[in-house]
Amino acid sequence: MIPILSGNVASALPSGYDVDNSCRFNGADSAYFSKTPSSNGSQTISTFSAWIKKTVNGSYEGIFTSVYETGEYFEINFEPSDKLEIRSKYSGSYVLRKQTTRVFRDHSSWYHIVVVLDTTNGTAEDRCKVYINGVRETSFSTNTNPGSSQNLGLNATSYEHRVGRDEWSTPAYFDGYMAEVHWIDGTAKAHTDFGEFDSNSPTIWKPKEYTDGGYGTNGFYLDFADSGNLGDDESGNTLDLAENNIAAEDQATDTCTNNFCTLNPLDWSNTGTDIYSILSQGNCLYTSSGAGAGNNSGVGSTIGASKGKWYFEAKTTNTTTGWLGMIYKPVGGNADSNGGIYGSGSAMMYGISTAGEKSINGTGTSSVFTALSANDIMSFAYDLDNGYFYFGVNGTYVTSGNPASGSSGTGAIGAITASHIAEFMRPGINNGNYGASSVLQMNFGGCPSFSISSGNSDANGYGNFEYAVPSGYYSINSKNLAEFG
Repeated sequence: MIPILSGNVASALPSGYDVDNSCRFNGADSAYFSKTPSSNGSQTISTFSAWIKKTVNGSYEGIFTSVYETGEYFEINFEPSDKLEIRSKYSGSYVLRKQTTRVFRDHSSWYHIVVVLDTTNGTAEDRCKVYINGVRETSFSTNTNPGSSQNLGLNATSYEHRVGRDEWSTPAYFDGYMAEVHWIDGTAKAHTDFGEFDSNSPTIWKPKEYTDGGYGTNGFYLDFADSGNLGDDESGNTLDLAENNIAAEDQATDTCTNNFCTLNPLDWSNTGTDIYSILSQGNCLYTSSGAGAGNNSGVGSTIGASKGKWYFEAKTTNTTTGWLGMIYKPVGGNADSNGGIYGSGSAMMYGISTAGEKSINGTGTSSVFTALSANDIMSFAYDLDNGYFYFGVNGTYVTSGNPASGSSGTGAIGAITASHIAEFMRPGINNGNYGASSVLQMNFGGCPSFSISSGNSDANGYGNFEYAVPSGYYSINSKNLAEFG
């Protein structure tokens, strides 16, 4: 079973169309794509489609923009209220503004967003149609429709088009993952050209290959398949977008057809600290500055399991991080003196500390391995079928651990209580009582937050790890969970 919140869950299903790659956008890096058309296209008719996985809430998040100058633009973005807004400001006034009533705050799932623009449509309400996961949005807290044949500021030679950034002079960048980004110039496409409801699970929306015609004069399609050229346009127009502060390491395999585990900002025990200032890089990098900024804090992750064998890695750039492993029970926003994970908190950990200790159901023991050094890479292997967990450093399992030993648990760090496994185990971090800066670079396989020099996948071909995945173990993602979890 896979505990995924309300959003798209198509990644748990077998699919006739698999999306292999996405791009990770890290707002702090000012990461985005851009292109200024060399020819004029349609100012009134276009279609945008993209799959999006959010990693930040409560801030402006620019998704797509066409901008002539500050104050003159078309834009799709998330507002600080986490509502989706589509707007166009032309000649100093809003000629289009639609803001959804509902909010989008799920970090565990993928959303499919389709915006269909056609100001030549005779029905005012149909001049901007918005679809989320195959369902048309009809409730808007702000709803200004464009006039007949209104110029929306699109597809012109003077307008820079951006993916992952808004139009403001103080930019708002997108934080999260995008996949299957389509911009179609001059045609109002149906949302069903890009996705479909699953025939066996008719409430679940999933992607399908777009095959319904061209992209117009200035349209493009980003599939993020080429890590050396993530702005490569695969529409046939060859209108490659410029990569701004985006590198090959931002190519991800966390997609709308295979959803990988990440840290979860909603699963956070320190309500007095902004978790979004601590997590970054697609919610795979944990950075805190100590007391008052993550000290004594616990954070869980988006996906858990109650059976199967699971593997992930982490790298620490210092030795004051605290505790890391798998937890059970929700953190639930309840802070205590031990961050709600290690100790007597509302969630308990089976894991290790960077000082070389182990935690068994929240009870710490004396050192069982040499304290970590900066830049050590840790391997975590959890056998939930036999109830053991194993830990390795730089490719060697401590205490002569053998994750493939099955029921004998040879060299396991410790045993896991069956009733805790049944509550769903998921990766988690606790900063500890160190009062110092802490950095953990996580790798759940979908998009590592540290550089991988070797490259190893699990037996199903999923994940990108520094060290070999033990036999019978798998990366934590929806396809593997559907098979083994």
